[in-house]
Amino acid sequence: MNFLSSLGVSTGEFGLGLALMVVVTLAVTIVLKAGKSDGAAALQVNTLLDSLTRLSSDQAELRGQLSQIAASQENGRKLIAEQLQAQEREIAKTLNDRLEKVTQRVGDSIQKTTDKTSQSLTDLQKRLAVIDAAQKNITDLSTDIVGLQDVLSNKQARGAFGQAQMEDIVRDMLPADYFKFEATLSNGKRVDCLITLPGDQGDIGVDSKYPHEGFVRLMEAQGDDERKVASKAFTRDVVIHIQAIAEKYIIPGETSDWALMFVPAESIYMELHTNFQNVIQEGYRRKVIVASPSSFWAILHSVRALIRDTKMREHAGVIQKEVGLLMEDVARLDKRVGNLSRHFEQTGKDIEEIQTSTRKIALHGNRITQVDLQGEAPEAKERSLGKDVASVTSLDSRRPQ
Repeated sequence: MNFLSSLGVSTGEFGLGLALMVVVTLAVTIVLKAGKSDGAAALQVNTLLDSLTRLSSDQAELRGQLSQIAASQENGRKLIAEQLQAQEREIAKTLNDRLEKVTQRVGDSIQKTTDKTSQSLTDLQKRLAVIDAAQKNITDLSTDIVGLQDVLSNKQARGAFGQAQMEDIVRDMLPADYFKFEATLSNGKRVDCLITLPGDQGDIGVDSKYPHEGFVRLMEAQGDDERKVASKAFTRDVVIHIQAIAEKYIIPGETSDWALMFVPAESIYMELHTNFQNVIQEGYRRKVIVASPSSFWAILHSVRALIRDTKMREHAGVIQKEVGLLMEDVARLDKRVGNLSRHFEQTGKDIEEIQTSTRKIALHGNRITQVDLQGEAPEAKERSLGKDVASVTSLDSRRPQ
């Protein structure tokens, strides 16, 4: 088939030509067999040749039609190819547009995701910074707590801590001349702080005590029996402190009837008032008041109010005396103003008399100036003199009295 196509002959044409050759060969064979004298055979041959001629003509016509069909098919193929190419270009354009839109959407989504991720990382860094700062604060606090535990575990350091806290409160609440630290009493005992009350009310001694060991054993007690033992020991420690304060820092005629036991821990203060009322009552009986930082602040606030009221009463007499002297000065000032007013009235009268004298002098002066030196008529002199008197009177009326 490839050989026939290369020669430009179709399969149908090759088959038709082959059939024609077979028919011609048969006709020639028949004629040769029949002989030249046989007219019927010649007629058949002629008929056969005519048929072959018509067949050849039909074959040519068919070949032309086939050529037209082939040309039409080629045009159709080209048209279809052009349409397919146009469709391919349209499809390629559509795909490119959609691919660009998808790419843009993906790019936008990636950008948004990147921005969100960056923001999240920034926020995370900030939070990590806050966490680091908090961790540092916790570390510092742990160090401070360890240091505080070291302070509280040492009895001398614990006493210094409580006394420093008490001194800070006193300095913040009272004037400097109403307290004294490490004051020595007449019995030779040294008190942590001596608060001076105004008047003859005596001074209040303040001693800073901190029964830390007993309180720790009480908080760490396990079971009722262990807690009872710890409670008895804690009660004994606090009562011993109360007795010592009452014996050392309450001196009749020198100090106040009361003294203060400063406990620099609100937890111990609350524990005493909640579960150890017998200890509080023992303090009242011995006139020793247990004070925490908050209650000690309230007591000092009352002392400051008492000091302020006493100062106001002390200065009230001075104020009354100064007011009396001021009223005497006001009375003298009123008397002198009255005298000055009378002097002004007398001066006004003197000024009026002086003005009367000046008017008379002016009148006499006018009369002198109007003396007839050129022989004027008496009537004219009298008219001129009347005008002068009227002018002088008018001037006197305009002057202030």
